[in-house]
Amino acid sequence: MPTPPDTAPSSTLPPVVHLRQGGTSVVLDVHSADQPVIVHWGEDLGELDADELAGITRGAVPQRVSGGLDETGRLTILPQASGGWLTSPGLEGDRSGRDFSSRLTLHDAIIDDVSARFWLRDTEAQLSVVSEIIVGAGGAVRQRHTLTNLGDAPYRLQSLQLGFPVPSSARELLTTTGHHLRERSPQRSAFTVGGHVRESRRGRPGADATLVVVAGTPGFGFERGLVHGVHLAWSGDQRMTAERTPTGDSVIWAGELLTAGEITLTTGESYASPWAVGSWGDGLDTFAARFHDELRARAQHPRRPRPVTLNTWEAVYFDHDLPTIQALADRAAQVGVERFVLDDGWFRGRRGETAGLGDWYVDEDVWPDGLAPLIDYVTGLGMEFGLWVEPEMVNPDSDLARQHPDWILRARGELPRPGRQQQVLDLSNPDAYAYLSERLNALLDEYDIAYLKWDHNRDLLEPGGGAGAGFRGHANVLALYRLLDELKAKHPGLEIESCASGGSRVDLGILEHTDRIWTSDCLDPIERLDIQRYTGLVVPPEMMGAHLTSPVVHSTGRTASLELSAITALFGHFGIEWDLTREDDETLSRIAAWVSVHKDAREMIATGRRVHADLADPSLDLRGVVAADGSRALFSLTQVTTSAFHPPAPVTLPGLDDERRYRIGLIAPDGAGGHPGQSTLAWSETSVVMSGRTARTAGLRPPMQYPQSAALIEAVALD
Repeated sequence: MPTPPDTAPSSTLPPVVHLRQGGTSVVLDVHSADQPVIVHWGEDLGELDADELAGITRGAVPQRVSGGLDETGRLTILPQASGGWLTSPGLEGDRSGRDFSSRLTLHDAIIDDVSARFWLRDTEAQLSVVSEIIVGAGGAVRQRHTLTNLGDAPYRLQSLQLGFPVPSSARELLTTTGHHLRERSPQRSAFTVGGHVRESRRGRPGADATLVVVAGTPGFGFERGLVHGVHLAWSGDQRMTAERTPTGDSVIWAGELLTAGEITLTTGESYASPWAVGSWGDGLDTFAARFHDELRARAQHPRRPRPVTLNTWEAVYFDHDLPTIQALADRAAQVGVERFVLDDGWFRGRRGETAGLGDWYVDEDVWPDGLAPLIDYVTGLGMEFGLWVEPEMVNPDSDLARQHPDWILRARGELPRPGRQQQVLDLSNPDAYAYLSERLNALLDEYDIAYLKWDHNRDLLEPGGGAGAGFRGHANVLALYRLLDELKAKHPGLEIESCASGGSRVDLGILEHTDRIWTSDCLDPIERLDIQRYTGLVVPPEMMGAHLTSPVVHSTGRTASLELSAITALFGHFGIEWDLTREDDETLSRIAAWVSVHKDAREMIATGRRVHADLADPSLDLRGVVAADGSRALFSLTQVTTSAFHPPAPVTLPGLDDERRYRIGLIAPDGAGGHPGQSTLAWSETSVVMSGRTARTAGLRPPMQYPQSAALIEAVALD
């Protein structure tokens, strides 16, 4: 990053900056305050001349009011009390009580059509900040601050927040919460004056963390309603705040949540905040599409078809032996699986959850000839081989913990309270890092492993470097990112899944270094509807693990039909979590038919736009994916509960091209579906033709179904 200049503000900087890309405009007033002010973020305003730009910025300047300061403070890109900003500041820190208040002013900038980098400096407090704003290919907006200590004394950073102003029309908030097996559960509230704060202090975002903070017009849905929202691309502690001020400003803040003394900058040292990413749209589907487009535009985004994956966990748990797992591999290949993943239980001493974590050597008692016989068998069947690991964790009952107790995160002599009978390694410790790097690289060098399922099964408590040492949360996240990148650089083509007690580490920070997330340990298709819907606000479907489950769901005990489970999993990175050796040929044939449906649709799912209908009937769920060119779409219609309407009222199909005509029909590859007590729908066997506009507005009567069942609808353009 270029060195901040020592000169006064450049007179050549334009008074107004207009960034545009992907249907988004960002307009910044550069000179009317100490720092630039974002005066518009949202709909593309088109080509604007100097007079129009000046009008936008002048129209945004607040007047002086009685009882206030002589000049009303502005919501700048890093607002401060020195500029008259009287609510949450962008920067907090000090030098043992000195320099607690900074006055960072604009000194220079580099600007192009889609990005701006501003240099801010306080010569008295000896601080500088580089603030970056980028409008991405999909129209999402990224922000980051980098703070540098230019003084002789250390500077203790308390917080560095990134602010996204939102329109005054945004009077309702959406965040997510949850717990293990029910991640990203939505909650709504009024957006009133004051701050709505969501924090995560678990060392990872956690199952209860909010994936986004969205502010929108009251009653906004997936199809309509203006929304603006922010996600923090960080895999550790964080704070997200929606704040409405008495001055009429509304802002969403995002930043890393730092512990006292965690970041102390010495002379010349810098701290870079995580990226915060904002999106907007008319409806949550448009909002989500910007995130998906951003991810898909990256060079490292997975391009090849997502392999249909079978994971062994719910089939064998810890009971590993070669003949049993070979038999499971046979069934997997029979139904069309392309990637076979051996889950927990393969390494030394791992006969249950209480021992072995950290001893990353193949267990000679269970696998006397190593993993080669199994891997050769799996690859001989035409499948890739994947392996489960949990490198950040350690059981106290392990050789690693006994030999290196100093590698375990702790705040004092005693260990933190256990979770799942395990503790957490300090990846920021060079020796611990070197051990994990050596062990993982040794496995990848020896065996033909195409995929790592990387788990993280507990929250962090008191994550210090040992008695008398400091907090290690920030350092461990950076070490994790470095380790993931190192493994992928040394083993080209290796794919890694981020799993964390299911979906407890889902963020764009971890997805910069991995290839998919495990959405949830809950495979109950009814529970998965909301989990996948709200995870998809940020994560595109091809990066969300979604698997078929056994008829009796492991996590809830619910009985689920194959059709419901398959259709729910269809709109993700499809896989299977099921002991197929217990099923007969007819069931295996039905599973194979659904695998075939997914393979036929997965390119469209990985490149198209996901849609959700805002239906009036709460008993129904209708969602789908529309091809990027509008030529085809698949929709799932789930009868979640019984309906007040009998037969059901018409449902609408969103996202199709208004001007094109489509043939719309049902897909039932295994011959199941429908309600035997009802007559056949007029269109269900012969299909129906209608325009995209008609499907979106008039709709059509859905098939009658039992509660907790689903139907798959296909629309194919005729022209």
